[in-house]
Amino acid sequence: MSIDDDVALLERVPTLRLLGDASLRMLAIGSEQRDFVRGDVLFDLGDAADAGFVVQRGAFRVEDGAGAEMIAGPGSLIGELALVVPMKRPSRAIALEHSSVIRVARSLFQRVLESDPAAAVRLRDEFAVRSSQIASDILMAGAKLTS
Repeated sequence: MSIDDDVALLERVPTLRLLGDASLRMLAIGSEQRDFVRGDVLFDLGDAADAGFVVQRGAFRVEDGAGAEMIAGPGSLIGELALVVPMKRPSRAIALEHSSVIRVARSLFQRVLESDPAAAVRLRDEFAVRSSQIASDILMAGAKLTS
């Protein structure tokens, strides 16, 4: 895939779209592509998380330790929080077929944000909205459980 193809793919990811064209181009240039065959592990539960992954083609099953799972296909960002916070992986991701991802290292992502403060503010605002929504959802669920 070309840099322009990678930029177009990154632009499909809602979180990354907030960064704008120049920042997406920097991410596309600085990131790396990785290929997987069916059954390959992208990452395992408890691994150190130093990058996020955008699925280029194929699909991955992402499962947490409690049995919940989701399927991530092209345009999905796996490991979003790892782009901003050092952490251990809370899940495992396994290729369901021949697949490829763009690996975006946290260090690269942080350099992009440092070079574009306006993009960093947009991203911060998005995370604040999401956090507020999660808190509201938790309160609503708690209220339903106690009534």
